[in-house]
Amino acid sequence: MSANETNKTDLHPSVRRSGRLPPMGEDHEQNTLDRWRREKDLNDKQPSPIKGEHYSLSRDPKIHTLNTYTLSAFSLLPLPELLTLPSEGFPTKPRGMEEEEEQQSSTQTTPLLGLPRWRHRLTTLPCATNLRLKTTIWSELGGSVGDLGTYIPIVLALTLVSHLDLSTTLIFTSLYNISTGLLFGTPMPVQPMKSIAAVAISESPHLTIPQIAAAGISTASVLLLLGATGLMSFFYRFIPLPVVRGVQLSQGLSFAFSAIKYVRFNQDFASGKSGSPRDFLGLDGLVVALFSLFFLVLCTGSGDSVDDEQSNPSLIQSESQSQRRVRRRLRVLYAIPGALIVFLFGLALCFLRDPSIFKDLQLGPSKIQLVKISWEDWKIGFFRAAIPQIPLSVLNSVIAVCKLSADLFPDREVSATTVSVSVGVMNLVGCWFGAMPVCHGAGGLAGQYRFGGRSGASVVFLGVAKLVIGLVLGNSFGRILGQFPIGILGVLLLFAGIELAMASRDMNTKEESFVMLVCAAVSLTGSSAALGFGCGIVLFLLLKLREMDCQSLRLLKFKSESSSHDEAARFQPLEV
Repeated sequence: MSANETNKTDLHPSVRRSGRLPPMGEDHEQNTLDRWRREKDLNDKQPSPIKGEHYSLSRDPKIHTLNTYTLSAFSLLPLPELLTLPSEGFPTKPRGMEEEEEQQSSTQTTPLLGLPRWRHRLTTLPCATNLRLKTTIWSELGGSVGDLGTYIPIVLALTLVSHLDLSTTLIFTSLYNISTGLLFGTPMPVQPMKSIAAVAISESPHLTIPQIAAAGISTASVLLLLGATGLMSFFYRFIPLPVVRGVQLSQGLSFAFSAIKYVRFNQDFASGKSGSPRDFLGLDGLVVALFSLFFLVLCTGSGDSVDDEQSNPSLIQSESQSQRRVRRRLRVLYAIPGALIVFLFGLALCFLRDPSIFKDLQLGPSKIQLVKISWEDWKIGFFRAAIPQIPLSVLNSVIAVCKLSADLFPDREVSATTVSVSVGVMNLVGCWFGAMPVCHGAGGLAGQYRFGGRSGASVVFLGVAKLVIGLVLGNSFGRILGQFPIGILGVLLLFAGIELAMASRDMNTKEESFVMLVCAAVSLTGSSAALGFGCGIVLFLLLKLREMDCQSLRLLKFKSESSSHDEAARFQPLEV
């Protein structure tokens, strides 16, 4: 038998008799419908060896798609002939078959996934993909509290000094967290605008809520404009990496210095000043802070060992038996959500420090009202708070965040345009209702990553928790935050700052390290990221100018002279 011949005993009886495809006229409609049903039921009981719901041999609309129950009649045809059969060569589905399949389509399941078709489509949406867990759910929950070391002190200080509506802030920031988790697919944090908060708390007279809202709206408008016009993407591409690393290093060290102050001294957030040294014992003493520090170090280690294990399978195969036992023990420690346990421990201490909190709790959110901003509020908010905040937001909230996200999540590209527009939209909506001005901070992203956050689910969990607290407890939650151990907040902030500062460890050459360290030193001593950024840019350009040799300069001069001669020759009159 030749390769193109088929065994007629294996074909359908109608094919054996006629030697051609089964007729599908009206006389044979009932028999064909019964045969299709029998073949479909038979094939549905057998698992499909090909991924998907059907055997799809072609996506050309002119060529029929072969289903499993259709292939049974043509299983012995050569594959090239089967793929090139015209549409009229296939039997069309009899009437009534389409109606049955339409009725079953809503509950039809894929043979490999076992999910209804509509649920399978939902799981492939971009939002659902961004929420897909990359680690355990406990790791994501632990990462969700990684940025609270900066969030809680600033929110608490604004609540005490400027009478910020805590319920409104919790509700809006919860919506921001959920939106950013769905949009970016990374633990993109939502943090207070630190420069605006510092001016509102420390400078006298203190800023009012309308002035804070005016500063947030002004900053958001600038960021939205830079993002919509593409200028932010231009800045992101052309700003030298050593300068960005210098800004990250200064911000990380600034967090670490503040964290040490939180641990060593009592803090008065209303005045923004440190008080007397912290007691050694007590519910907010040094022992509690040091215990939290040791526990987090034992659980999380240096912060990147889990990723090293997953990215180096060859090293795992070459390990000895003792090394494998150590690795298994470390894996158990990594699975413990250390930051979440420490935070819950701090919440429990709140009620132990002041049991009267239970009596003061009032259920329900506060009434959300539109903030009325006068012309005087616009001037004060813009000149006192927005002007110092804008360069910090551009550098730390957009450029540094995108650089850090590219380092931590190379498979998830986050554009500077998207981040800039996101910050602008959030504040243009929330500030009009009295919510705190927020941004995407690099320190918060480092903290989320440090404690296990690897996907958008981490910040979504945090957003859901904020939403529940804002709707159930409202402003009375500030009473609980007022008793939260400051030493524990300092420990959380310390880990976030160190993780952010360690992002600058990829500066390998002396030239890059020199620019980075000068930028960081100026930023720390001058308390201005914009000043350090400017010094870093000037220093980087001077070093590049120093590397240019005289031959390159002469070449540039020759090109400029030749171009000038060509321009003069163009306008010279022709001689007749």
